[in-house]
Amino acid sequence: MEKLTFYAVSAPEKLDRIGAYLAERLSRDVVRHRYGNVVIAMEALDQLLMACHSQSIKPFVESFLQMVAKLLESREPDLQVLGTNSFVKFANIEEDTPSYHRRYDFFVSQFSAMCHSTHEDTETRTRIRVAGIKGLQGVVRKTVNDELQAIIWEPQHMDKLIPSMLFNMQDSEDLDRAGHPSTPSGSVSQDGEENPAALAESCFRELLGRAAYGNMNNAVRPVLVHLDNHHLWDPNEFAVSCFRIIMYSIQAQHSHHVIQQVLNHLDTHNKNTPRARAGIVQVLLETVAIAAKGSVGPTVLEVFNTLLKHLRMSVDFELGESSRRNSSTSVSSGRGKESEERIVQNAIIQTIGFFGGNLPDYQRAEVMMFIMGKVPVYGTPCHTLDTVKIGHQGTKRIQTMLLSSLIMVTSGFKSKSMAAALPSPFLDPLFSISLMEDSELRQLVFEILHNIIDRHDNRAKLRGIRIIPNVAALKIKREKISKQDVAFMKKHGQQLYRHIYLGCKEEDNVHKNFELLFTTLAILTIELANEEVVIDLIRLSIALQDMALANEESMPMFIRCGIMALVAAYLNFLSQMIANPPFCQHVSKVIELRSMDAQHLLPEHIFRDKCPIPESLDKEDRLLYFQTADMAECLAGPGYNAERLSIPYIPQVTDEDRLTRRKSFVDTISLQVDIVSNSLPDKSQLAEEITFETLKKAIDTTGLEEQEREKRRQVMEKFQKAPFEEIAAHCESKANMLQDRLAQIFELTIRPPPSPSGVVSISSGHTQHQSVPVYEMKFPDLCVY
Repeated sequence: MEKLTFYAVSAPEKLDRIGAYLAERLSRDVVRHRYGNVVIAMEALDQLLMACHSQSIKPFVESFLQMVAKLLESREPDLQVLGTNSFVKFANIEEDTPSYHRRYDFFVSQFSAMCHSTHEDTETRTRIRVAGIKGLQGVVRKTVNDELQAIIWEPQHMDKLIPSMLFNMQDSEDLDRAGHPSTPSGSVSQDGEENPAALAESCFRELLGRAAYGNMNNAVRPVLVHLDNHHLWDPNEFAVSCFRIIMYSIQAQHSHHVIQQVLNHLDTHNKNTPRARAGIVQVLLETVAIAAKGSVGPTVLEVFNTLLKHLRMSVDFELGESSRRNSSTSVSSGRGKESEERIVQNAIIQTIGFFGGNLPDYQRAEVMMFIMGKVPVYGTPCHTLDTVKIGHQGTKRIQTMLLSSLIMVTSGFKSKSMAAALPSPFLDPLFSISLMEDSELRQLVFEILHNIIDRHDNRAKLRGIRIIPNVAALKIKREKISKQDVAFMKKHGQQLYRHIYLGCKEEDNVHKNFELLFTTLAILTIELANEEVVIDLIRLSIALQDMALANEESMPMFIRCGIMALVAAYLNFLSQMIANPPFCQHVSKVIELRSMDAQHLLPEHIFRDKCPIPESLDKEDRLLYFQTADMAECLAGPGYNAERLSIPYIPQVTDEDRLTRRKSFVDTISLQVDIVSNSLPDKSQLAEEITFETLKKAIDTTGLEEQEREKRRQVMEKFQKAPFEEIAAHCESKANMLQDRLAQIFELTIRPPPSPSGVVSISSGHTQHQSVPVYEMKFPDLCVY
């Protein structure tokens, strides 16, 4: 061997013939089963290949690869392993010049077949599979860096390469699950390479790590096909682990390609079983969890759009099943299907929330707007989620789920200014939902508001509606209110107060609703309240107390007592927050009296399970209620405009009542327009009263329409019945009038400027010069010194 190597290195031009001779001998020995000679010939080829690095090695390599192919084709496992080992040695040699004509198609096919070996003997089967995986790894190393071998990324090769690796990775997982643990990594050889699963995984990672931008789709598609063919979406542990490997192996900038592929796959499999779809969505959750920080551009909204579309489909399927179930007798199977659709819906919401929660703030604001745009609100167009077909129940289901996902997206969202976090296109539909006659939806709306407004995480300290004895002990974090936030409250404050006011008197309110209302008021006080807002919030509290006492809308007694308890809890909190001792004293006095004589007006009692509820509220005992005059007296002095407390708070009326299918309350109360001006000397603030009747008259245009219609009828009649001459004369007079007007305009605009030498005027065809004295001329201001 030494002499042969020396000869080959000295005379490299002879390599070609040496290779051809060895190849001929080897093929003869393989056919005749002289395996000892085969091994010797193969070793000779290996050593020559490793020793010679000249240009003329190319033809020798062809003979070498021919022999490897011959060994791989044989049925003998030992020869297959021998051939693979030789190929791996060859793959590790770095060639100086690329090969233009060499093809590896046969090797990809043969090694892939070895990866799927089904030999009876377990040990032999493992050896063949390990050899197959090593061979594929060799092919990948040899071709991936060679620009002329980009053909390896083509679908026909990827469809063999990737399933072979996944098959071995999955086979190991199956054995583990069945309770027959496969040989653990490292138990056969010291470095652990003889475990097919571990080897397949490292090869898979290496392949993905080398995938360029243009090859990502070809690399990911076979993975999805393999998971489909082997029904690995349910259960989906293997699918999840595969995509984790993919996401951590590829270059970060390519991650959106993978997400796009999974989304497309979800689209094409929208008719699959609910569990399979839920499996795909959970895989998507894993991929976006890893990619979220680096995701850019339109992919973000594409993810949400697709997920919302599938959420809508899932609701359709669920409602379709329940309607079919009602018409048939198979109750149990229908229920199972419905609960399975819930699994899909929960997976989608989790994915939306998790992805949105991991985005940078500027993208998160966009996503919040995007999801809010998809929430069906009565009376507003909702193009994507058509709610006509799914009815009231389906619409409510979608609203609940989208708001739940919004809670997840807004969780931890910190915006510098409220105006940026709550723009009108987001706030208006959100508030419209807060007026709906469904306590669960209203709870979700308030939770979203808390997420956005509570920038210092004070919510946990305020949890539960109660009389807080010492607010200072809570160590509430707050900052000075910025100018932008003051402007936000000026613009949207009335809207916020209105929805709190209306939210309190809903008849289906439960304990949790009152808790959330209390937290909303408290967070507004901490985050957005300057002196003016404090006065507005006190006015709102008094209005709520008066509403519960007057009871014009005959609310249930629990709601009335609940409102009273809410006002007590909030005013107790507010008085301590603004640190006004007289105000604190007044509030604590009322609370003390209630604890003795009217415990049902305190939150600790009314929201207990078996609290006795009175039949009526004692309006006469003024000491049990907070008095406007007393509070105004406490707040008199610098800082607060206590005079405004005497103006009762009445909510604004907007179109939202029409949008949310509620009866308008314009006919139940009259409007008051507040005229608040510090410049007015007298203390009696004026209030102009506008009743429902005056408003009705103001917008009643029926008389005008009638006149317009009569006028139009007369004109048509005239043109139909009048003689031609009359019509012509009428039109001519109109035309003459127009001409006169135009002549006047032109005379004014085209007249030449006055000058002392006189003005040329043309009248009846004759030119006349009129002299104008300088002192009579009108000069522009700029010309006069």
